[in-house]
This record gives sequence, structure tokens and C-alpha cells, in this order.
Amino acid sequence: MGESKCSRRLGEKPGWQVHRRQLRSPAAMTHVVPSTLPSAGPSTRVCFFFNAQRHQLLHGISTAVELARRPGFEAHVWSPSEDHIAYAREAADRLGGAPITYSAVTPAFLRAACRLAGAAVPPKVLSLGLLAHRLNQFDAIAVPERTSILLRRLGATAPLYVHLDHGAGDRAAGFDPRIRDFDLVLMAGEKHRSRMAREGLIHPGRHAVVGYPKFDAADAMRDPAWRPFADTRPTVLYNPHFSDLGSWEAFGEPLLRAFAAQDRYNLIVAPHVRMLDGKVRRARWRALTETYRDCPHIHIDTGSDRCIDMTYTTLADVYVGDVSSQVYEFLRTPRPCVFLDPRGVDWTRDENYAHWRFGPVVRSPGLLIEAMDYAVAAHWRYLDAQIQGFEETFSPATAEASACAAEAIAGFLTQRPRDRTISRLAAPDLRRAPAQVVTARIRPSPRPH
Repeated sequence: MGESKCSRRLGEKPGWQVHRRQLRSPAAMTHVVPSTLPSAGPSTRVCFFFNAQRHQLLHGISTAVELARRPGFEAHVWSPSEDHIAYAREAADRLGGAPITYSAVTPAFLRAACRLAGAAVPPKVLSLGLLAHRLNQFDAIAVPERTSILLRRLGATAPLYVHLDHGAGDRAAGFDPRIRDFDLVLMAGEKHRSRMAREGLIHPGRHAVVGYPKFDAADAMRDPAWRPFADTRPTVLYNPHFSDLGSWEAFGEPLLRAFAAQDRYNLIVAPHVRMLDGKVRRARWRALTETYRDCPHIHIDTGSDRCIDMTYTTLADVYVGDVSSQVYEFLRTPRPCVFLDPRGVDWTRDENYAHWRFGPVVRSPGLLIEAMDYAVAAHWRYLDAQIQGFEETFSPATAEASACAAEAIAGFLTQRPRDRTISRLAAPDLRRAPAQVVTARIRPSPRPH
């Protein structure tokens, strides 16, 4: 058998040949050769369960496609949203197709709850409670969020649980204590691996650095020729986050007024999709769009798929944001950034704001246009930090991240006994134990022009 393109370490188990490397050495590489996967007998059944807004699909669907192509594995995609399932099918087709089984699991009670709120999906916990028994049939469940680990308490004790990386930002919320309850944790790069190990969220032999599968899925889904403006003015993307740490309440409308009053920049406003979920929120954004409909250089997206498929982070010339992990997607090609700080955060030594070193930080709405000008003119001051931050966040590689993620899942499940006793083992304290990492090197996608 030839060498795996995904270099990774799952711990030293029978059937794996492991060559160690120094974690911080960019030139060294680890090669792992998995034992032959079973070609006969029952297939290992893995459910990719999408129980939140549509953006999370792009963090898992390409991995599902790759796993479905492997002998000995069945990939199932479930969601309580029929629209999510349609989007997943489209994504899989654009990725070249795979023998995936799709299920829109929508009992009447869940459909009613969804209609009542006008939301993309029913309340998460309600879905988990109603679907736990059915999900218990799988060998493993892979999810890009943490709430679904409740399934184990709700009776779905048979499957192993795989945490798919959902964004690669710096907020403390991305290092949720519930991550330690997963059997296998996949991560985009060394930044997350190091912090999760320090905080005791990952366990030896049960985590993998695989790169960022969303790049594969988003590249397949977006239309690279689409543009919101006919002119060639620099385009600024404002990408406010939904959390309490976001900037919209203090900066949103002042920013719109400032850009409406100038003619040197185009502006795209593309909020996090959770700011647009629900009848009340969508109505508020529609009213805002109506206010600025006569400004040809302002484009407000009220929830299209372009908010999630990296259309805007790919085409914009300047990024304006707060705490969203999408800044790292934007830095796939280093460009000017501006960060909005309505709370006067003491951020310089706070790792939750590590990305704010990539551009000027603004605390007054009155300085917004001036900050754009400075960010563009002084981009060279931030360029090295942007490149270093991107490289620490996303593993460099020789194979696609999705293939590496699928290989990590397949290898892990192949090694684990069918009785799934690992799910109930006590977790070691990694703050004192030596870290073991599964690393994968993915082939960088071409940088957009």
C-alpha cells in the first residue's frame, strides 16, 4: 500500500506505521499508512447530522462525499430541514457525486415549530429529543456543532461522536468545554490543536488536524463570476457577528450612513446568517435594505447563500468585522482588514482577539472611512501577521482537507471496537499529558485573483 497523502497521528495502534515529526517544523512531514479497510462484512454507517443553520453544511458535506466513496463505509446526511437536504445534494453533485443516503427528518411537530418561528430549522434540543432513538442506529454521528452531544444523554449511546471543525476563529466560544465529550475531534490547524490541548478538550489518539474542508465545499458551490457592482471601485465587506461581542448595534447604521455619503468605496453588508434567522430578524433587515435601495454602491445581503459560500470574502478588497472566524477565510488571499471595537476591549494580549492584529482597530463610528483609507495604505504593516495567522490556523497540505478528514474518520472507526466502549472511558488530563496530534497536509487551493 502506498503512503497516505494525509499525514497524521492517531496514536500508536496496531496496523498503523507512524513517523513522528516536530509539530512546529514546517518542512517536516508525518506519514501514516492505514491497515487495509474491511472489504467484506457490514459497512460502518456514519451519519452527518446538520441540526443548525445552512452555513454549517459547508463544514461537513465535502467530508461526507469523500467518506461515502470509501469501501466499507456508508455516509448518511440527515437534517430536520428539507431545504438543507436539497442544498447538501447540490453540493455533493458539484463535488463530483457520491453514494450518500439523504434524509429530511421532519416529523410534523418539528415542521410546526419551524413554521411558527419562521426559522431555518426547529429548536435544536427539540429535534435531538425527537430523533435520538432513530440516530442510535448509526456507528458514528458527525456534527459541526456541540449541542448534538446531548444525543448521548437522550438515549443515542451506541454511536461514536465526531466533532467537525466549524470555523477556525479565536473566540472562546470555539473552545467549548463540550468538545471534550466527543470521541474524535477534527481541527483545521495547529492553532486550534495547541489551544484545545492546553484546555484539556482533546485526547491522545482521538483528534486530527486535517485542514479546512469548507474550502473544498465553498469552492464547488459559489459562482466565481458573480459581482454585485458594475464599477471597479474598491469593495469593502462588512461582516458583523451575531454574538454579544459583535459590532452591529453600535456600528451598523453609522457605517451604512458613512458609506452612503461617500463615493470612493463600494460596500457589501453580509451579516452572519444567525442574524437573519427568524421572521422578526428578517423583517428588520428587509426594512434596512429598503432604506438604502437607491444607493448603487451599497449591497445588503438578507440571507442568500452568498453569505455562506465565501462569495463575499473572496471578491472583497477590504474586510470590516469584529469576532467572526470568516476573517481567516478572507485571508486566504491577504488583504486589508479593519476591526470594530464598541466596548473598548483590552485585546492586545487576549488570544480571543488574536485576529485583531491583522489591521487597525476602530472604537469610534466617526473614524470609519478614515480607517478604510489607513488599512489600504498601510496594509504592508499587517501583511506578515496576516500570513503567519493564516498558516497557524490552517494546516498546509498535499491533499484536499475533505479527503484527509474522511481518512481520519475512517481510520479512527476502523481501529475502535464495535462495542463502542471508548465513548464511556474517562478522559485523560491533557494539560499534563504529552499531546499527540493527527496532522494532515492539504493541497492549498488556488488563490483567487
